[in-house]
Amino acid sequence: MLQSIRLSAVRSFSSTTARLSNVGKQPIKLGEGVECYTEGIPYEFCKSFTKGKNTIKLNKQVIVKGPKGVLKVAVPEFVKVESGDGLVKVSVNDANDKIQRTMWGTSRALIQNHIIGTSEGHLAIVKFVGTGYRATIEQKSDGTYIALKIGFPYNPELKVPEGLSVSSPAPTRLLIEGKDKQQVKLFAARIREHKKPEPYKGKGIYVDNETIKLKEKKVK
Repeated sequence: MLQSIRLSAVRSFSSTTARLSNVGKQPIKLGEGVECYTEGIPYEFCKSFTKGKNTIKLNKQVIVKGPKGVLKVAVPEFVKVESGDGLVKVSVNDANDKIQRTMWGTSRALIQNHIIGTSEGHLAIVKFVGTGYRATIEQKSDGTYIALKIGFPYNPELKVPEGLSVSSPAPTRLLIEGKDKQQVKLFAARIREHKKPEPYKGKGIYVDNETIKLKEKKVK
């Protein structure tokens, strides 16, 4: 009797039922001059990952071709991609399976990023906030480098990865452009690592629309 009373007293924090975002069900519109199709990956080149007790093998790839180049994303066998009438539809074999449902939305998001990247490209804006903080673009024999002047006794230099282009409309701004969103944001994050925004004066390197909450100075 006591156990039943305890069970009835247990309440969840939310009174509403959990709802799925259903991102995977939304079709993706193909841009002009962009095509999307799938092809198999040979067994010896397949990658895999572990989710709980299950091992998932990525044995096929989705290829996206557009005006800006070609991008590929590896997906499991249970993810199906259909292209037609200017739309790409992503589905899975069993929508009730937790792992397949998770990969459904992830695969759809990656494919959409590649479609946008091969047609329009991706952009990251890096802003330098602080007295004398700025960046310069230097051309060297082995590639393009970004030199950072951020208050150190030396100027850190980063080589621009292949496939990305960097411009500087102002000394305190950098525009990073490329077809692969992951590489664009990753290079912006590498630049930010050299001088993360500090919470007292707000000085540092910011990416895109990043903001921080300033703290009050400690008074002894």
